[in-house]
Amino acid sequence: MIGVARRAAGAAARTMLDFALPPRCPGCGTVSAQPHLFCLSCWQAITFLGEPCCARCGFPFEYGEGTDTECGACLADPPACDRMRAAVAYGEIARKVALKLKYSGRPVVAETLAHFMQRHMAGEAEDSILVPVPLHRWRIWKRGYNQSALIASALARRTGRPAELDALRRIKATPVLRGLGRRERALAVRGAFKVTEEGKKRIAGRTIVLVDDVHTSGATANACAKALKKAGAARVNLLCWARVVGPSED
Repeated sequence: MIGVARRAAGAAARTMLDFALPPRCPGCGTVSAQPHLFCLSCWQAITFLGEPCCARCGFPFEYGEGTDTECGACLADPPACDRMRAAVAYGEIARKVALKLKYSGRPVVAETLAHFMQRHMAGEAEDSILVPVPLHRWRIWKRGYNQSALIASALARRTGRPAELDALRRIKATPVLRGLGRRERALAVRGAFKVTEEGKKRIAGRTIVLVDDVHTSGATANACAKALKKAGAARVNLLCWARVVGPSED
């Protein structure tokens, strides 16, 4: 009876909260039926990513090529990440949602991103570890939080995988990569990331799921993956909310 009463009280509390603060579309803010639900207009503007795609970087194919097929870019210059997946293609709505998390002081948006990213965790090893792309301490002090760490924490709650939020650190402040060429981007992030001594013990021999909000040129992800593998990680897979599928905007 006590359990029934508690569930009834919880349901009543949720009803009151929904009445006072109803769920809203993550894209445009219109009232929705439930949390993380996009309105029809925003939903139609989003391109969700999945199969068929490059087995390594996740770049979408127009038709099925087989589960082990890699795109020409990965064959010519393999990225440091062993597998890269994104929930959606970078576009107007995906950008709006990412910016709400990054710059608008809306950390709860991390739950929405994790909600859609979670399906790509199905193929990850049971003992995999979630590690967010770190921010430099100066940027964290300015923003107040690391958006990738919030997403990793949300994914940890949803999947039961541990999140090591401090294993990988950004030890060098890096410039904005937008407008830089491929070589300049790589040079900008070279030596910017390092695994802590305690982090080395936790990631040794493990599969790391590197978590980020948006994937553009790949320079940051590559630098992180190299640092993690140098520290003993057996495999590094990138998982993000959105990725650029056209010309890089980074």
